[in-house]
Amino acid sequence: MQIDDRHFEVRLATGAEDLRAAQRLRYEVFVGELGGDGPLVDHQARLEQDRFDLYFDHLMLLDHRRAAGDQAVGVYRLMGDAQARAAGQFYSEDEYDLEVLKTSGRRLLELGRSCLHSEYRGGSAMMHLWNGLAAYVSAREIEVMFGVASFHGTDIGPLAQPLSFLHHRHLAPPDIRVRARAEAFQRMDLVPEEQLDRPAATRAIPSLIKAYLRLGGFVGEGAFIDRPFNCVDVCLIMDTARMSDRHRAIYQKGALA
Repeated sequence: MQIDDRHFEVRLATGAEDLRAAQRLRYEVFVGELGGDGPLVDHQARLEQDRFDLYFDHLMLLDHRRAAGDQAVGVYRLMGDAQARAAGQFYSEDEYDLEVLKTSGRRLLELGRSCLHSEYRGGSAMMHLWNGLAAYVSAREIEVMFGVASFHGTDIGPLAQPLSFLHHRHLAPPDIRVRARAEAFQRMDLVPEEQLDRPAATRAIPSLIKAYLRLGGFVGEGAFIDRPFNCVDVCLIMDTARMSDRHRAIYQKGALA
């Protein structure tokens, strides 16, 4: 469909109705398209939800041309340090040991549940979400952003090249290198660096992960096999102090769609 940017609005969710709209979109993408599930997913109401939703800020992209109740076409979950303390942990601590970040003394922001309605992928919609995220980060003087991003499916064989590429070329420096928890730890150095097929590896990397890499993002050590959500997760870390001027310009312009 043709996207008319004048009909877009990016804002934070402000109440229960907004949250349900975000959860409906997440259900469509993460459950309907990708086959995910979870203990609090409501299949009857078609809501993808969990216990952390009440602690996150929910950044929403709305298209006001759509019918009322169906205007949410993009969402992002955002959790800062204070919200994590209230929740008892960051969401991704179930999968990754974040101690190296939590003891760094730097302002942290966890990103998660990023998705777009299928009709809005490949256009300017993601740019609008990223512009909203950039404004949020700037206002709160965030120093390090992180969060899990997923490869669809749990069969490691087809993912050997892209996971190895991420490990060899984009492994985080030790001071921000989180590590996947042992119970579902998956080595990422599956293919020696000299045997990487870089074009094939990069083609297999989801677009959201590639967007973070274009900003100078890193990955933590090890992947995490998330069987309930039918995916393999990697932890992405972006350190604003390590962003080059070129990366910062890309980010601030939202030019990642």
